[in-house]
Amino acid sequence: MATNVQWTEQGGWTADGDWGSAGSQGRTFDLARWQARLDELRRRHHVPGASLAVLVNGRVHELASGVLHRGTGVEVTTDSVFLAGSIAKVYTATVVMRLIDEGRLTLDTRVADVLPEFATPDPVATRTITVRQLLSHTGGVTNDFNYDGGRGDDCLARYVEAARDVPLDCPPGTAISYGGLGYIVLGRLIEVLTGRTWDQALKDLLFTPLGLERSMTLPEEALRFPAAMSHLGEPGTDPDPAPAWDLMPRSAGPAGRVITSAGDMARLAAMHLAGGGPVLSAEAVAAMQHRETDVPDKWTVSADGWGLGWTLYDWNGIPGYGHDGAAIGQYAYLRVVPHAGLALVLLTNGGSARLLYADLFRDLLAEFAGVAMPAPFGPPAQPSTVDVTPLLGTYRRAGVVITVSHDGGGAGDDDGDGLRMRYEFVDDMKEMSPPLDMELLPVTQTVFAATGAGPSFSEDHMPVVFSTLADGTACVYVGMRATPKID
Repeated sequence: MATNVQWTEQGGWTADGDWGSAGSQGRTFDLARWQARLDELRRRHHVPGASLAVLVNGRVHELASGVLHRGTGVEVTTDSVFLAGSIAKVYTATVVMRLIDEGRLTLDTRVADVLPEFATPDPVATRTITVRQLLSHTGGVTNDFNYDGGRGDDCLARYVEAARDVPLDCPPGTAISYGGLGYIVLGRLIEVLTGRTWDQALKDLLFTPLGLERSMTLPEEALRFPAAMSHLGEPGTDPDPAPAWDLMPRSAGPAGRVITSAGDMARLAAMHLAGGGPVLSAEAVAAMQHRETDVPDKWTVSADGWGLGWTLYDWNGIPGYGHDGAAIGQYAYLRVVPHAGLALVLLTNGGSARLLYADLFRDLLAEFAGVAMPAPFGPPAQPSTVDVTPLLGTYRRAGVVITVSHDGGGAGDDDGDGLRMRYEFVDDMKEMSPPLDMELLPVTQTVFAATGAGPSFSEDHMPVVFSTLADGTACVYVGMRATPKID
């Protein structure tokens, strides 16, 4: 299935728009070939169902493979919808930038000036955290505050009120620390400025103007379409349907719940690729892609930097942007290469989804954009010797305690040659998962590969990166979250 991308009524672009002289322009998309490749890789990596959209030469090509639910056998179609997880942050950021276009706030507006109810345990941070910092994950707020604000239209207001006592991961402006709390605050900011719920604001300011008819935010809205069921299971096996489709509360929406088809997500990317349209100005689109901060952990989500909502990539000098998402067994991937006018969207419902993404996008990016994706993350064949003593200790942020210790302590291997990491959810997050105990294999003096993370998260190994905040405090990055050292 292929559709043209055009907004002629708004003076926008057509399928013959200016996508640049390099990359994909003029290349033919062989639907049968890529359908066969998608089918092959989906089966190989035990992914029950997947939907792929490729925007190339101004046309969106949509492919579907597998089943929505292994228990029912209902097949995935191109109009099927999936949970997009954290890619919802791109949607929230886009609406915030529209409000900036309209003059309702600026990037450097202090959040507390718009939301007097916003607060942190640090009064100075409360007064200084800006919209720009929340959009770029440099505000210091955490990801691990899983508060349920209820199903009512006041759910975001209740979340922001409850978050007042949640400690910061780090002082604002000292580091990037990926955080969902900040995007929920931005969702509430949207509500206050528009007088609408975040859900309705996305419809009115984003979905409707772009013609995204298979995009929504509430679970009951997904019942209008064939919807993918989440699946969970052990790596290398066919997963089973999860006990619940989605466990996220409504208040998590601005950070983690947009439900969409792959084609609709590609059409959102088309607006950004074209430098604006009926939703954003060219200046706002460019600002979102501007690098706000570098990223110490360049492997968890393949990030080289972060913009306003967008993850930024550098493929051997070829820039790109996108985002990853995960939601209880469903995994989503969005990659955009501006010079080639290329956007790729992959939505999945379980299995070793990251391996499917890596194999499929490696082929597509090479053919249509001349991009060589980096090799999978992992330790070198001959690891270097590392003095681990400075890394030992306890690291803590809201909801999480990380303990780094000698590998093999108590078993005769306590000479400091290796490391182990215990990752434990505590306090309000303690029911999220049992503690994880992993061996850390050295990649460099400060970067380690953790075993046992699972292929849907990080292919074969999970990156663990030791760094320091701008104020000199030692920290460790796991899952793009900065956790300061306390002992």
